[in-house]
Amino acid sequence: MRGKIIRGVGGFYYVHAADGEIYECRAKGIFRKEKIKPLVGDDVEISILDTSDKTGNVDRLLPRRNMLVRPAAANVDQAMVVFAVTHPQPNLNLLDRFLILMSRQDIPVIICFNKTDLADAKQMNTLEAIYRGCGCEVCFVSVERAEGLDRVRSLLEAKTTVLAGPSGVGKSSLTNRFLSGHHMEVGEISKKIDRGKHTTRHTELLVLDPPGSGEAAAPSYLLDTPGFSSLYLQEMEYEDLKDYFHEFAPYEPYCRFQGCMHLKEPDCAVKEAVAKGEIHSERYQSYALLAEELKGRRKNYAAGHT
Repeated sequence: MRGKIIRGVGGFYYVHAADGEIYECRAKGIFRKEKIKPLVGDDVEISILDTSDKTGNVDRLLPRRNMLVRPAAANVDQAMVVFAVTHPQPNLNLLDRFLILMSRQDIPVIICFNKTDLADAKQMNTLEAIYRGCGCEVCFVSVERAEGLDRVRSLLEAKTTVLAGPSGVGKSSLTNRFLSGHHMEVGEISKKIDRGKHTTRHTELLVLDPPGSGEAAAPSYLLDTPGFSSLYLQEMEYEDLKDYFHEFAPYEPYCRFQGCMHLKEPDCAVKEAVAKGEIHSERYQSYALLAEELKGRRKNYAAGHT
């Protein structure tokens, strides 16, 4: 039977199988011999040992489409980053860093702004304008009032989604709106075998509730991650940064210089677009700050190797 690993702890792998059940599995010895470590998100083939206790073995890993290092996970379809419109005020430079990190791994991003019930129209219109051309889905919700959740749920349908965002933005409350009973079932299994009780958090896929009655759809999963407060653009070249600001692309062919960085160069079509309001100045300023950071890192590295 095929399934997906939704949690791994203490040498056990919990597999959400095609029959809708969750099986507690051990990985066969061949994985250790070949130094292959199954990851949360891996699609696998399992053999059932006991149908009543729901135990089995992981027999084979199916080919991975992609792999994240932090959090360690496989076969991610997209990411959803949650920020509050207000309370707390969104750190847009932090959001832009996340968009770059996901884009570098070819993972599409949904930007979800929560707490619309605490915001005014001007705040929401500003955020919508800033990210209109960034190449991501942007949605506004109020988890408190259950507004805008249908659209978010449709974007999560039949996909494995990494959920990220800083603390205090309502990420857990949003997750709880979509959680399936399967998540509780995993918790009960963990209590039964008394494993992982005193460990730090494990990477875990949460099985979402089916969207409603009708034909059975492919399962939808959320990979919850701890709140973050900073992200560093490691191993990224200064010259590559502009490629991750997608709203620059339509204007770049009209820059005077090929490879224009859109900073101090004359006759830069991107800077002209910013001046005309065609590219939002907030996004451009975020780009300029990140470019300065990468340039400074390069100078420090060169100084340390002379």
